[in-house]
Amino acid sequence: MNSDKANDALIRRNAELEADNARLRLLLDRRDTPAELRHRLRTTLGLVRDVIQRSAEAREEASDYAAHLRDRLDAIVRMHVAIDHTGDVSLHAAIAEELLTYTLQEGDRLLLSGPAIRLRPRAAQIFGLAIHELAVNAVEFGAATNPTGRIEVSWRVEAEGAEPTLFLTWKESSRAILATPVRHGFGTEVLTQMVGHDLGGRTTLVFEPDGLCWTLCCPFSSRVGNLVPDEGEGGANGE
Repeated sequence: MNSDKANDALIRRNAELEADNARLRLLLDRRDTPAELRHRLRTTLGLVRDVIQRSAEAREEASDYAAHLRDRLDAIVRMHVAIDHTGDVSLHAAIAEELLTYTLQEGDRLLLSGPAIRLRPRAAQIFGLAIHELAVNAVEFGAATNPTGRIEVSWRVEAEGAEPTLFLTWKESSRAILATPVRHGFGTEVLTQMVGHDLGGRTTLVFEPDGLCWTLCCPFSSRVGNLVPDEGEGGANGE
């Protein structure tokens, strides 16, 4: 019975998504729609389609698939709203606000540090999805599952050759980590393949004895973002 209800809910959710996509396609076809908005919506729709397809390939139970898909789409929507508001997004704010969704607030157990960076829309969407997957893992399996856990996220930009490079590290540490996550699939693919491929860089995902460590190294080109020197170290907290 519960499985039937979950399947019915999933069917309704997919129907709602198709209806939303149809309305967005109509908007994209309107000639008076600004070109930048059309491009942004097409990019978001492409990401949504990819998330739906890849999530479905994870072979989860219908109820789990529906819950994980809903959470991922909500993360995309949150980032899309932030982009619509300012045109680009503070990296610090993107991380802090996604973590706050899971009641992980900056303080002794969550440390964010790095220069002020504004992300371009496509890069912001990809970063947002990665941070979402890391946050979910932390609250289900990692450092956020116990009071001794800490999460440290740091980033820096270094000049290497002709183009600067962005380095970002997400490091969890705790005296009592539950276990290596058993939920592989699309979330792991986002962190090990999708982000690096989309940003033209590379990522590593390691489950160390005291917790997960994820790193990103990618060219810091104008399509990814730009530094905001006058905001100083630590990043902007708001948009």
